[in-house]
Amino acid sequence: MNLDRVFTNNKQWIKDKLATDAKYFENLGEGQSPELLFIGCSDSRVTAEELMGLGPGDVFVHRNIANMVSGTDLNAMSVVEYAVVHLKVKHVVVCGHYACGGVKAAMQSADLGILNPWLRNIRDVYRIHKTELNAISDEEKKYERLVELNVQEQCVNLIKTAAVQKAARERGLKVHGWVFDVHTGELIDLKIDFENILESIREIYHLD
Repeated sequence: MNLDRVFTNNKQWIKDKLATDAKYFENLGEGQSPELLFIGCSDSRVTAEELMGLGPGDVFVHRNIANMVSGTDLNAMSVVEYAVVHLKVKHVVVCGHYACGGVKAAMQSADLGILNPWLRNIRDVYRIHKTELNAISDEEKKYERLVELNVQEQCVNLIKTAAVQKAARERGLKVHGWVFDVHTGELIDLKIDFENILESIREIYHLD
């Protein structure tokens, strides 16, 4: 990639925005009030705003390998806290994608160095759901199902947090699990049962 092209594209983008709205950047500089926190994968094929048809200011975004939500990841937890408590988003989405390299790597037994502790979180998802996954003979289907189950478990991890629980009680915050199909461009709602999961974990993870 010729990096000069990036700056040329930027200048053209500015012109295009100002051509349709002379105050576009003036308004952009006044602050943000997104209603959605999007937690997605760092994969270069998955662009949060574009796949949802949204633009700057519409969505608060956090991305990492395999769209993980770990309670020990201060980066992710800080993003959740800021988006939920301070920006007061109404929806939090965990969005995985088929053909995810992180999930694929977690299915292998290879030693991947510094990636090992990160991928262990996905391997934990496999362990939790191994009965269902081991019953799938088609490796590609198993791979896709692990992508979906990983999204589900990251939604559960979100629901375990105090910020999300409090916002759910006080103002109806919702958590959603989606998958982006890189082969078709389709965004799929996994229809995570937020209320049922919250109720089922309340005994152990309830935080006042």
